[in-house]
Amino acid sequence: MQNLIRNRFLLVALTVLMLSSGWLRGTGLTLLVALVPLLIISASYDDSRRSFWRMAGWTTLAMLLWAVITCWWIWNSTPVGAVVAIIVTALLPSLAVLFYHFVSKRAPRSLAYCSLVGAWIALEYFYLTTEASFPWLALGNGFATDIWAVQWYEFTGVFGGSLWVLICNILFFEALRARSVRRAVAGVAVVPVAVSVAMLLGAKECDERVKISVVQPNFACFPIDEKFDLPDEIQDSIFRALVEQCPSDSRFVLLPETALGANSAIWENNWSAAAIHNMRSVQESHLTDGSVITGASTLRMYPMGVAASATARMRGMMRYDVYNTALEFAPQGEFDVRHKIKLVVGAEKVPYPKLMSFISGLIVELGGSSGQLGVDPAPKNFGSEELPIGVAICYESVYGEFYSEFVRRGAKVMSVITNDGWWGKTNGHRQHFSYSRLRAIETRRSVARSANTGISGFIDPQGRVISSIGWDERGVLTAEVPVCTRLTLYTRYGDYVARLCCYLLLLCTLYYIAYRVRRRNHLVD
Repeated sequence: MQNLIRNRFLLVALTVLMLSSGWLRGTGLTLLVALVPLLIISASYDDSRRSFWRMAGWTTLAMLLWAVITCWWIWNSTPVGAVVAIIVTALLPSLAVLFYHFVSKRAPRSLAYCSLVGAWIALEYFYLTTEASFPWLALGNGFATDIWAVQWYEFTGVFGGSLWVLICNILFFEALRARSVRRAVAGVAVVPVAVSVAMLLGAKECDERVKISVVQPNFACFPIDEKFDLPDEIQDSIFRALVEQCPSDSRFVLLPETALGANSAIWENNWSAAAIHNMRSVQESHLTDGSVITGASTLRMYPMGVAASATARMRGMMRYDVYNTALEFAPQGEFDVRHKIKLVVGAEKVPYPKLMSFISGLIVELGGSSGQLGVDPAPKNFGSEELPIGVAICYESVYGEFYSEFVRRGAKVMSVITNDGWWGKTNGHRQHFSYSRLRAIETRRSVARSANTGISGFIDPQGRVISSIGWDERGVLTAEVPVCTRLTLYTRYGDYVARLCCYLLLLCTLYYIAYRVRRRNHLVD
């Protein structure tokens, strides 16, 4: 018995290591066999209730360790968000494996395998769309540093990668049981990689290019909070000096998330803040025909008699919203604004505020009765009609379908403005940067990225890093990036793979119920 338990511990450890590799600066290709040890543990149990709960323990342990090892750094920025994210991230794939285990003991293996695929991806999709969303560990994200192997994401998106992982694990597990499927294993594992390499080698360059500069100011957020301790005047002077280092013919100059208004309010009702005037001044004096795009913390007051949003806060009789904002200082005095839509749980929003009323203090702090910052109803692009640019704010770059909405609305180039300094020198900022490489492949759009403390840089439409500024550096980087107009299949149809898997899960559930009824009535063996 002790040997058996020891072996299961080793199998769990093996699963954790192989699941984690892609997020810990290793290769994501280990994901193709990462679940095989769990499937072996499942096969070692019978169909008893006791066996089910033992399998639940091993599965939950594996998924919890995977989430902690890869995402522990969230604690540095939001302890509440870290706890919620890690628990839910571990729970949902555990449910998928347990559903497979349950079905496999009572129905044909083929149905169990389909149930695993449908349940896992459906739950990943659920996590993507729920209020407590943190889709960081979707299996397809694990190939973010192996872009040479997943160029076909332009057809399927990240969920295509999740599907590939699950099918490979099933076939590898079956290969341990039967030699007859080994050729199928090789085909499913190798062919997508071969197709990807061929796509990468045969990629055609876009004819048009645009010069973009990114600014990295490097104001520390962790373990010290330099970002919010330095007076705005000092920060503004540093930003001005950095923008003046950019070539005057840059079409866009990008500054990071919340670059302006970190310490003093920027009211959208009149835009009279000194930071606004300073940035407009440097844009007009330094750039020939270019725009400065920057993040900012802004507020909007609701006049008396005007209905306020659910996110509005109260200060005396004054009602106002707080936003995580992107601003464009365009040529000829033009000015544009958009607000962040995908908010960080625990830091910018409280999920399900009515259910979470026991933390009412946090809800009030984050905003109104909904417990969140203000948001826009839909994304919009900056730039001109000839050259629209999409600006994803921080966490928005994790959501493939949402991100591609900028491209569907006409964006020919994409950008990401973010502040990853909250996490310190952990894998968090590297993972976040890598996800922008996946977004580039999915949409076939170049990405310019400005991050407060790094990593800032440029990514081409094939997900290759053109140039970058590393962690904890201050500087400016300029590149001429490709301008593309083609719409990929994924851009057009979004996460259709995940939606199809939701239907697959429903069909598997209905088939299982019908199978059990027929078996109970002795209609099947």
